[in-house]
Amino acid sequence: MKTQEVAIKPNVKIFMKSDAEMLEEVMVVAYGTTKKESFTGSAEVIKSEKLKERPIANVTKALDGMVAGVQTTSGSGQPGSGSSVVVRGYGSINSSQSPLYVVDGVPYDGNISAINPNDIETMTVLKDASAGALYGSRGANGVIMITTKKGNSGKVKVNLKANWGVSSRAIPRYETMDEAGYLETVFQSYKNNQIINNGLSPELAGPAALEAMKSGATAMLGQNEQYNPFNYSITELIDPTTGKVRSDAKLRYSEDWLDEALKSNPLRQEYIASFSGGSDKTKYMFSLGYLDEEGLLKTTKFSRYNGRLNIDSEVTNWLKAGMSANYSRNESNTAVENSSGSSNVWYSAQLMAPIFPVYEKDANGATVYDNLGDPVFDYGKNRPAGANSEWNTIATLYDDKYSTLSDNLSGRVYAELGDLKNTFLEGLKFSINYGFDLINAAGSTYYNPYNGNSVSVKGTIQKATARTFSYTFNQLLTYDRKFGNHHFEALVGHEFYKYRYDYLSATKTGFPFGGLYELDAATTITGASSYQNNYAVQSVLSRLNYDFADKYYLSASFRTDGSSRFYKDNRWGKFWSVGGNWRISHEDFMSDLTWINNLSLKASYGVQGNDAILDGTRQNFYAWQSFYDLGYANSSMSGAAVTSLENKDLKWEKNANLNIGIEAKVFDRISATIEWYQRKTTDMLMSFPMATSLGFDGYNKNVGSMRNTGVDVTLGVDIFKDTPFTWNLTLIGSTIKNKVLQLADKPEIISGSYIIREGETLYSFYTATSAGVDPATGEQLYWAWDTDENGVKGEKYITNDMAKATACKEIQDSRIPDLYGSIGNTFKYKGFDLSILCTYSIGGKVLDGIYNTLLYGNYVGQAKSKMLERAWKNPGDITDIPRIEIGKSYITTNDNLINASYFAIKNIALGYSLPSKLMKSVGFESVRLTATADNVVLFNHLKGMDPQYNFTGGTNFGYVPVRTVSFGIDITF
Repeated sequence: MKTQEVAIKPNVKIFMKSDAEMLEEVMVVAYGTTKKESFTGSAEVIKSEKLKERPIANVTKALDGMVAGVQTTSGSGQPGSGSSVVVRGYGSINSSQSPLYVVDGVPYDGNISAINPNDIETMTVLKDASAGALYGSRGANGVIMITTKKGNSGKVKVNLKANWGVSSRAIPRYETMDEAGYLETVFQSYKNNQIINNGLSPELAGPAALEAMKSGATAMLGQNEQYNPFNYSITELIDPTTGKVRSDAKLRYSEDWLDEALKSNPLRQEYIASFSGGSDKTKYMFSLGYLDEEGLLKTTKFSRYNGRLNIDSEVTNWLKAGMSANYSRNESNTAVENSSGSSNVWYSAQLMAPIFPVYEKDANGATVYDNLGDPVFDYGKNRPAGANSEWNTIATLYDDKYSTLSDNLSGRVYAELGDLKNTFLEGLKFSINYGFDLINAAGSTYYNPYNGNSVSVKGTIQKATARTFSYTFNQLLTYDRKFGNHHFEALVGHEFYKYRYDYLSATKTGFPFGGLYELDAATTITGASSYQNNYAVQSVLSRLNYDFADKYYLSASFRTDGSSRFYKDNRWGKFWSVGGNWRISHEDFMSDLTWINNLSLKASYGVQGNDAILDGTRQNFYAWQSFYDLGYANSSMSGAAVTSLENKDLKWEKNANLNIGIEAKVFDRISATIEWYQRKTTDMLMSFPMATSLGFDGYNKNVGSMRNTGVDVTLGVDIFKDTPFTWNLTLIGSTIKNKVLQLADKPEIISGSYIIREGETLYSFYTATSAGVDPATGEQLYWAWDTDENGVKGEKYITNDMAKATACKEIQDSRIPDLYGSIGNTFKYKGFDLSILCTYSIGGKVLDGIYNTLLYGNYVGQAKSKMLERAWKNPGDITDIPRIEIGKSYITTNDNLINASYFAIKNIALGYSLPSKLMKSVGFESVRLTATADNVVLFNHLKGMDPQYNFTGGTNFGYVPVRTVSFGIDITF
């Protein structure tokens, strides 16, 4: 704090003022720590004070809106799940884009959900090569360094925390039609079919449509109109002229499938106890935690039991040692998601038309109950195929089981040898560090024999176990000395990393009855498999830092990695960085500008690597080698067949990073960081095409390149400070521009409605171009052109020919936003504090598959979007939604792309610390009460859409994000 002179008065109020010059922030970086002011790279620190404001089970969900240049997905609402994270754009096409996680100085391979956020002291995000090059082959996509809490000297300090909360949908439902609107829309479809396919006049088409709905081939209403929810027969229910349900019609039943699947106000409870203390020589921190998180979807939940022990000790004047250990048991009951299968409740329940009941109904529309008084599920024997005939997804939610159990153990030990008192060999230190991560996981998937996708085989059970073990062992020699105005810090080291994954599973079918969840109870073995993956990296690393007079800072680092993923001749990759920082504010010519607290200009450049090659979504641990199929379950003969070719020339993807930035603080209350970066990836690993006559369509090769450029801006303002009421405002904004520079043998890769093309943005949408709806016929119109024999495009013209429109696809836009970031406010007054975090994204598009299915789905029995109220009905109608017909589908156009811009109130946290004097009088050091709301509200361009679902711009039938409102108490004594 700053020294202040205050006049003597009978009553004096003194507000202490912080001294920015004295409080130099120390950051955890690769293989050490550094002062933020002297750092030549790009990094941001998230402190525990911010983490505790979020009621989360997985720390990745705390990154949203906290760091410039970091993007996150909303993450599944499945209890215990996390978010996907990318740092400064997209580093690869076929390799992993996830950052490296480092826990207490050692790369981490455990479950992120096994780390209790309450145990974290800081999270440091390393964004450029100068910050992350020392992690070589694994740091190309950024590094997230997690440092856990340590003990303090002095008497034992006990901290107890408890949080209780409830959850709900964070994103509203898509707007779909009710029973009347649905039947009116379906009637219009049938009527249009009668006019177009059967040539009937509108006057005759209406009655014919009603007859078809009642007894047509699609059997839409089932036998004897059993799925007609109204008290009138369908031929009397709808006026064939107006297409409207009669005003006096009454519903016999009304059941919402999604409402039946969701739990009302699922509970969340968390309890944490931590103990810290020690002497001047030895300090410790021990914590225990329990989290129970019920899912929004019935039967889903997540539980975590965890404990952590951290010990640091100065054993002698020349030896310091310590350890940290974390154990977590995670138990979860999950549900199928992100598929278009009937077993996925998010798919089936959202697409079920509102006329179909969840439970059986009698002739009067009353629910039928069994002998035990439970409602009887309607399995839809007479429902049309589009309404999941002979299936009840709510029943499978109860009758099928998806569970996982994992034991997670992580350990870190270190020893530092050096003269801690700087009396002998001053500045020289040798340290050894060993860390391991172990996951033992077991999963069980059970499909009941009565209802669902295993009825034909009388039920299915699959049991699987997976064991992941990795360790890192490094030896580091550092020399840190200051000679006058010259300060040197040098590091050399060696590191070895080993990873092993073992998987075993078995599947059987045929149960005598339901409720049996073990392999022994089933009769027929349908599958058994096991495999093992191994991966190793050996490294030599070095770093040199120099600064002169706390004004000029230079840094250089070099690391070479040898990876087992590549052939021995190409195994070693070389990665390096250089950086500089000029603290302009420390120059003599700035001495009169006392209002400038800090002004720094920095730049860095370096090359990092990426060997995390993917086959689909799975890692390829044997990238350069051939792969074989070795037979199939229950086959009568064994054998092997080559399925992919080797490439001994395969090598690292390289990521060259340039970062230029300026940092400033003025008037002791306004701080700003502006950084421009360019990130170029070369030697991208892609499939190189070859003649199919050779038996393969391609092989892995280093052929691609891509560039990301952007600007990160962080502005912090202490609007009110050094007063009883304080207000801090933080504004974060980031831009990113992506361009694919080179692909393989052809200049583009087309996949459905997406394209990757040289010179264009990754994740570009590639669709036909809409020309609107024909007012006369209601047909969807498209822009098209003809191409001559030389490939030259002719003039554009309008057509209703979908084949021509498909052949004339164009790049429309991409998912990548123009600007994204956050707005944070923190208010404090006496014992109260309030923080509000808002996030935003401007630009980009989303192809919402759920919405488009509700709008254009052509299966009889599927739910309908309320937007269809705007659909074309009669000649002369001016609208953007074409006529609807049974079985009619339309190709995807640019009209199907939704603006991905959004503004979200992400988190509101209110706290009150009871008066310290009062608390100490009753034996407490502090007592704090909290109320938080997470994922408060989202404003976007389409109700129901999740614009943060993924980075590619699609959506799927998955577990929606949840809003959590919680209350807590934090006691320290």
